[in-house]
Amino acid sequence: MLLSLSLVAAGFVLLTLGGDWLVGSSSALAARAGISRLVVGLTVVAFGTSAPELAVSISGAAAGKPDIAFGNVLGSNLFNTLAILGLSAAIAPLAISRRLFAFDLPVMIAASLALWGIAADGRVGRLEGLLLALGLAVYLAFQIRLSRGDPPPDPGEPPAPVRSLPRSLGMIVFSLAILVVGSQLLVRGASDLARAFGLSELIIGLTIVAVGTSLPEVAASVAATLRGHRDIAVGNIVGSNIFNIGSVLGLSAAVAPSGIAVAREALALDIPIMVGSAILCLPVFFTGRRVSRLEGWLFLASYGAYVAFLILDAQDHAALPVYRFLLTRVFLPLSGLAILASLLIAWRSGNAVTRAVSSPTPGGTTGAPPPA
Repeated sequence: MLLSLSLVAAGFVLLTLGGDWLVGSSSALAARAGISRLVVGLTVVAFGTSAPELAVSISGAAAGKPDIAFGNVLGSNLFNTLAILGLSAAIAPLAISRRLFAFDLPVMIAASLALWGIAADGRVGRLEGLLLALGLAVYLAFQIRLSRGDPPPDPGEPPAPVRSLPRSLGMIVFSLAILVVGSQLLVRGASDLARAFGLSELIIGLTIVAVGTSLPEVAASVAATLRGHRDIAVGNIVGSNIFNIGSVLGLSAAVAPSGIAVAREALALDIPIMVGSAILCLPVFFTGRRVSRLEGWLFLASYGAYVAFLILDAQDHAALPVYRFLLTRVFLPLSGLAILASLLIAWRSGNAVTRAVSSPTPGGTTGAPPPA
């Protein structure tokens, strides 16, 4: 018991330090290389924090366990979108850049839909995996091209630390290693504690182990939010989802002898929920191009409801019919109404601002300030 508690404590410490160092080093890299923090979050941070998913999925596919590879991608993307984005927004509202909304979010949705279409026949073949990886390469090429026209940093943003380029790159690699080690320690210690308290392997697998490979994303996004670098926080989540589909699943399917088999349950439940959560970001991000605290809590509650449904369904629990009714007929409709209300408020606020600017003043001019 004492050893398990020590592992959990050590894991949390390493995740906290690694996340903070990764965000600081990434900000320094962006300042030194002359690219935006959003691009760094979408590429360097996203790819680095997806390293545990990549290692687990490729190992599972090569060992003839394709369900590990596919389930890891689905679970990580759901956790990224609902839990990490929700937690970050619950800490502080997240600003959404115009480019993220207009380009990267549609790419994430398109990748999710492409995954659904490819997996519809019950398998992701080796050629399809290579196509997913190729799509990721094209996306990265566009990112590099678009980054050349990025505007200068907002003067209101916290300044980035001043470091040399080699030092920034070295700190990023070191921080990623700390995150991987910290996540492994935390998962091992938490799993031992769960067994000590009599929790089943099912619950451990659905919660602790599934979330474990996404802990680097949690650490990086929360640290970025607390530091005020919220573009890195959102970019990390969107970029990680794109990397998980293009790199983690694509390369896993490419190395698997017969591709990646897709379970019928995943086609019926998990993939539609993953695609739905990605599409749900469109109206949420549209409301003033920000994710509010209320929306963050709704995302967190949605993830909790999803995990609870998985546990009840796997156990064929007697409460499953009642829970299914509450989830589909009460919780989801109320969440949808809350998001529609946010959209309506944002639309009315935008119209009010437009009317205030364009309305004539008593002097016959518009509400714009007079020239100096």
